Amino acid sequence: MYSSLDQLRRVLPSRLAAGEIRVLKQYRGSGGNGVWKVQRATSAAGATWVPDETLVRARHAKRGCVEETIPLNEFLERCEPYFSGDGRMIDQAYQARLPEGMIRCYLVHNKVGGFGFQAINALCPAPPGAPPDAAPQPSSRVYHPPSVAEFQPLKRLVEQEWVPAMQRLLDIDTDELPVLWDCDFLLGPKHDSGEDTYVLCEINISSVSPFPDSAVGVIAQATVARVEAARRD
Repeated sequence: MYSSLDQLRRVLPSRLAAGEIRVLKQYRGSGGNGVWKVQRATSAAGATWVPDETLVRARHAKRGCVEETIPLNEFLERCEPYFSGDGRMIDQAYQARLPEGMIRCYLVHNKVGGFGFQAINALCPAPPGAPPDAAPQPSSRVYHPPSVAEFQPLKRLVEQEWVPAMQRLLDIDTDELPVLWDCDFLLGPKHDSGEDTYVLCEINISSVSPFPDSAVGVIAQATVARVEAARRD
């Protein structure tokens, strides 16, 4: 995480110079606003990095944006507004399996209430050899109940391992978790056995809508329970 533009200027160039592809996200945003995929524009080893001259390939995740080749310093200047107030930016490694889609887990407290699958998201690359403006535009999210077979391995990991581990780490009781929240996952490298791994993309705890119809009943039950608990207190 970069807490200042100064820190971004110090750290990001060395990561790009090493050939890494990074995804930068402003601390709060929606609809792809303030989310960027960035990488060096040339793979020449040993090239000297001069912010005013070195070129990077940058793509904003807002709908309709295409990849641009611009000086590194210009890209850094575009990031300046994201640090206003208590702003900051999150730096994540680009996942090579991103074109296989993103899975959203909708949780009611600590249980998965349904899934959303987006086959094409905003940073999908153009087909090999095609120009940047040939990159596909984002597709709609398709919703599924928590019982859908395809996502059961992820459901088990979320409910049995990851959420309990997060609760222990942050000392959060189950009834203190949001009534409705979600976690976005991309596919990571496969295990030697061929099983998928998953990489957390982000967590959303506000404006979590729309959501699967399958979650309506459990959301209502959880909401009623919270209201009754508040009345008792």
